[in-house]
Amino acid sequence: MKNKIALITGATSGIGKASAFAFGKAGINLIITGRNEKAGTQLAYQINKRYGVKIDFIKADLSSLNEVRSFCEKLNNKYEALDILVNNAGARFYQYIKSPDNIELTFATNYLSHFLMTLLLFDLLKKSESARIINLSSGAHWSNNININDILLPAEYDRRKAYGQSKLAMILFTYELSKRINQKNITVNSLDPGGVATNLGRNNCLIAWSKHYISYLLRGTLVTPATAADAVLYLSTSEELENVTGKFFFRKKMTKSSDVSYDDKPAKDLWELSMKICNITLNENK
Repeated sequence: MKNKIALITGATSGIGKASAFAFGKAGINLIITGRNEKAGTQLAYQINKRYGVKIDFIKADLSSLNEVRSFCEKLNNKYEALDILVNNAGARFYQYIKSPDNIELTFATNYLSHFLMTLLLFDLLKKSESARIINLSSGAHWSNNININDILLPAEYDRRKAYGQSKLAMILFTYELSKRINQKNITVNSLDPGGVATNLGRNNCLIAWSKHYISYLLRGTLVTPATAADAVLYLSTSEELENVTGKFFFRKKMTKSSDVSYDDKPAKDLWELSMKICNITLNENK
């Protein structure tokens, strides 16, 4: 892992933070991003002091497409290549909120920001000898479909549906991107880490968060962020996955995602919608 460099979004808490420590321990240099500058700066200091890897924290609010563009511009100007991209940042919102770009905030934060970031950093990934993109999803994707006509500004807001759709979008993006990439040195896979003991959604509604947390606890399927981070590290570094792309994993096991996630039409429709909103193209062959 010497001289490898990884970018982890949403790295100041939960799975992202645990992954940053796991990557640092593995000797991987890091770029981390999050909205909390104090937490990000402290995390960078702790990992550098403990493991001696190079680590760069850059503050960014991924709910804003302009901030994503600014963040990626900094990386493209500063770095020569990127070996691992972990699209991890995610959020739940109890009430309907619009992003700075007038898009439903869950979709904007969990999916659209990572779509744009991946394409803006694609040239850096191409310069790696072997680059991997890991898109964090969730079991919440199973009970959802993608409604292209309603996803940006839903007529009726349902927090569970909004979150599930954003995580289904990450899988559709994974499969579609894997088909469009004309680069043998880049793979892209999606990961469901399972029920993880994080504070995701706690800021919105403590009762709803508690019910979600306890349901996993009672089923005996709740795991720590460190366990989830181990799966992230596995997908990012395992030699046996070197040429594996366009797949879905539950923790460290390759498995099937929902039936709708394999439907080409919503995947292509989502891709075209995302390209239009972000006003960007993918130069696969450049």
